[in-house]
Amino acid sequence: MGKIILRLDRMMVERKMSLNELSERVGISNVNLSKIKTGKVTAIRFGTLSAICEALDCQPGDILEYSPED
Repeated sequence: MGKIILRLDRMMVERKMSLNELSERVGISNVNLSKIKTGKVTAIRFGTLSAICEALDCQPGDILEYSPED
């Protein structure tokens, strides 16, 4: 089975947005957002993903990437 890779860090750099700023805009803690950013989560709520996409003006596909099994 393949895996989903989170590319939130790349999108934040492109949008020049800090973890603190995104955390405030999305309404989740820095700790939880940091876990998403570093890929240390096994699930993400659609509401959270939607809020991140709204704050970064992007699509889910800009943040999520599928990598097939090697």
